[in-house]
Amino acid sequence: MTTPPNARERMSARLKLTLFVLLGAQFMLSVDFSILNVALPKIGSGVGMSQSDLPWVASAYTLPAAGFTLLFGRIADLFGRRRLFLTGVALLAVASILGGFADSAGLLLTARVLQGFSTAMAAPAALSLLITSFSEGAMRDRVLGLNGALLSGGFTVGALVGGTLVGLLSWRWAFLINVPVALVILIATPRLIADSRAPEKVRLDLPGAVTVTGGLLAFIYGVIDKNIAIAAIGVVLLGVFWAIELRAPAPLASVRILKRPTVKWGNFAGFLVFAMESALIFLMTLYLQNVLHLAPLTTGLIFGVPGLAAVAAGVIAGRAIGRFGSRTVLVVGMAAQSLATAPLLLVGTDRVMLAVLIPALFIGFFGHVTSIVAYTVTATSGLPDSEQGLATGLTALSQQVAVTLGIPVLSAIAATRTVELDGIHLALAVNVIVTLVATAFIWFGLRPRVGQPVAAAPEAQLAVGEEATSH
Repeated sequence: MTTPPNARERMSARLKLTLFVLLGAQFMLSVDFSILNVALPKIGSGVGMSQSDLPWVASAYTLPAAGFTLLFGRIADLFGRRRLFLTGVALLAVASILGGFADSAGLLLTARVLQGFSTAMAAPAALSLLITSFSEGAMRDRVLGLNGALLSGGFTVGALVGGTLVGLLSWRWAFLINVPVALVILIATPRLIADSRAPEKVRLDLPGAVTVTGGLLAFIYGVIDKNIAIAAIGVVLLGVFWAIELRAPAPLASVRILKRPTVKWGNFAGFLVFAMESALIFLMTLYLQNVLHLAPLTTGLIFGVPGLAAVAAGVIAGRAIGRFGSRTVLVVGMAAQSLATAPLLLVGTDRVMLAVLIPALFIGFFGHVTSIVAYTVTATSGLPDSEQGLATGLTALSQQVAVTLGIPVLSAIAATRTVELDGIHLALAVNVIVTLVATAFIWFGLRPRVGQPVAAAPEAQLAVGEEATSH
């Protein structure tokens, strides 16, 4: 596909439509992740699930979404990104229909598993198509900024839309709403986006695929189920995967790409950003509903207002990366996310604390989305198109594993205190300290090295400078 040589060129109508379709798909996938959270009690009663089994509605989705993302990211490189993207979207439509008409817990959980698989297929493929459709530089940074804003905004919109659909129609529409959007994407994509092909015929690294997928599934399941033995098996399998990749002639995940500072530290940053923020939102949901005794709809609105910061941050972050470099923007965004959490250590049982909570969430969401954009640029810049599926698979994997693990880990920390508010304070303190320490490591890990480009996107700086001069 023809891409603009620099950021000063205007996007063609075709590229604008491509952007609209791919961003729409990413937004749909992020909404799909969060839309059922508000509907869980109604879903449980609708299919006869007990209260204690409801967390599996989320876990049935996150296990395949996290466990298979890296594998499907690489498959997209080898066998065609558009093909895998369309397969994932089609599977999402089928799974959503299945979930929308489910009349038993087994059928519902099957639908959620299939939705997780569809996300593992479509998310890295969509991001790699987005990246390879735009030249590296200021334009791509801005596109990734919009993508970051929509990803974060999708979580907020999902909660609000889920509550509205459940209140006005039925919990089944939390599934069925995906179907018309998926059909539009399936019709438009083949007309707008050419499929990618591997430069030469290569074979899939089957031992690597089996060990990394099995390792991720076992580790994540072990953490969710608090089963140390299964989690340990996952760690062993991931160790075997690493050993295989050191010797494989055509590795699933090249050691070279995993050893790149930008890929390694960028994905570490993405993991911390998503893990800490998803846990923060969960803890604040407990605080608002269990401590302040606010209604679910009110809770959604409290998160929705600061969520507007996500839209602004996505637009601003892309421009800021072009001017200051992704390393600087990344650590500033992470520091803002962490420091905005610190005032929440003061929240108490009086609703007047909302005057502290809402501004802190606003600043924290701004820093969070800024960090998302910066870590995505950092972890995917400077790589050939043939490796973008793997690179974006890694970024999607970091996100999925972080969202899956962040909540149970910090929830376990909070549970060590008998008073719920004390536990929330402890977990928030850990959140702040871990993020700040990680930010320092990332700053030094991404420092310039002799003869190696930094995650500063010098091409983007030049393009932005030229653009500013032209105006």
